[in-house]
Amino acid sequence: MSASSDPRSRPLLPGGAPVLSLGLLTAAVAGLALVALSDLYSLFAGARLWALIDGDGGFVEVPQQKLEAAASLYETAGRYQVTVYLPCAIVFVVWFFRMRRNTGLLAPDRFRNGPGWAIGAWLIPLVNFWMPYRIALDMWGAASQMPADGERYRARIWPVNLWWGLFVFGLLFNRYAGTKYDDAETLTEIRDGVVQYMTADVLHIAAATAGYFVVRLTAMQRLKALQGPFREPVAKDEP
Repeated sequence: MSASSDPRSRPLLPGGAPVLSLGLLTAAVAGLALVALSDLYSLFAGARLWALIDGDGGFVEVPQQKLEAAASLYETAGRYQVTVYLPCAIVFVVWFFRMRRNTGLLAPDRFRNGPGWAIGAWLIPLVNFWMPYRIALDMWGAASQMPADGERYRARIWPVNLWWGLFVFGLLFNRYAGTKYDDAETLTEIRDGVVQYMTADVLHIAAATAGYFVVRLTAMQRLKALQGPFREPVAKDEP
């Protein structure tokens, strides 16, 4: 059906709506994968330290040399996590900002704040627990195509909710685990602190679902920018 014969007025996208670079998408996904790998390494080092302390219920004396080696490995894994996290977080925020700018051109009315908040929202204490999520939801809605004529369709937002829920819960649990581990004095307390840290690592690894969120949102933005605001009607078989 041509545009002239379409009974519904279809709004056009703003001229020159850009698509996000695949290079930036690849960098963001690679960064998330690298962070997940560092969490896996920390999980391995933590399991080794925990198994050493927990031998025979934790009531045997741990050889000092083995304990120091395991603790050193665990601390090295923690430093590696910090070293990897910062540059990967910067790449992700750059992707987040560029995506906010591009989706803002597709649907300016979907956003209540300017593109700069896609960076600033991550830097303000407390605000960074909810505002990036709101921006992500707005971007998801702006990048979603509207249903074709006669089609019942609504973009599902579970990738956004799953990613953000795991991210925030993992962040809070990591802070709790850090306090517990830093305050530990006995082997039993150290063991419990390591268990808490290992749980936080598992949550961080699960939060790598952000990779799916990044890929899916980028694909939605590119599709809408290239094809227009409406979904293509689903072809039905002739009877």
